[in-house]
Amino acid sequence: MPLKMCPHLHPQGTSKRAPHSIIIGVRKGGTRALLEMLDIHPEVAAAATEVHFFDWDENYAKGFEWYRELMPYSYPHQITVEKTPGYFTSALAPERICAMNSSIKLLLILRDPAERVISDYTQVYFNRLENHKPVQAIENLLVRNGALNIRYKAIQRSLYDIHMRNWLRHFPLEQIHIVDGDALIRDPLPELQKVERFLNLPPRIVSTNFYFNQTKGFYCIRSDGRERCLHESKGRPHPAVNSTVLQQLRSYLQEHNRTFFRLVKRTFDWQ
Repeated sequence: MPLKMCPHLHPQGTSKRAPHSIIIGVRKGGTRALLEMLDIHPEVAAAATEVHFFDWDENYAKGFEWYRELMPYSYPHQITVEKTPGYFTSALAPERICAMNSSIKLLLILRDPAERVISDYTQVYFNRLENHKPVQAIENLLVRNGALNIRYKAIQRSLYDIHMRNWLRHFPLEQIHIVDGDALIRDPLPELQKVERFLNLPPRIVSTNFYFNQTKGFYCIRSDGRERCLHESKGRPHPAVNSTVLQQLRSYLQEHNRTFFRLVKRTFDWQ
């Protein structure tokens, strides 16, 4: 089995190919963890960066060859995987991906949608702090004039049923594998084994590929004799949210969650 290659080299027998599978989202759902854990597999070639080809018009206009050039070199027995979390909530991405390859296998990683909202806020909060921009308390964004601010982008991204409907217009449910992001954090291996089966990959990912990092409080990766954890921006502590506001958010999301469960024919233990 050939070793993983440096992306800048072009080893004999390799080529750049359109992805066989795309991690379509969701933002703050664990897409980076999923891609890096999947990249342990010797038959997976993972794209190094988020490409934003199907959700950003200016990139889509550059054409398919431009997109393919951003993929890693891979051997014929490997599958190429790209991840861009923005695809899931994009109105245009499903149709565009379908036009490229209507039989492509899609990976969607989701977590508790209320927790995802808070995580979304946390990322923006720290980004703004680092760029010396003003920040707001999460309650000021979640509530406007005493009512839940459902136009807040972070809430819109957590309406999984609305976005899923758009994908199901273009792809059958069998082509979209949903990874439980909360389960992936708690115990990565079972979720990765389901992904291996979905992608028709031989089982190569094993329990020794993961170890729990007590300092960070989540699992890290061990492969090829090396250990690595996700970037320090991952797993940041969430702010405490006013319990009344949090309850408002959870109540609003409840009906959307139930609709989503019906659409995907499975349930998740979201609060």
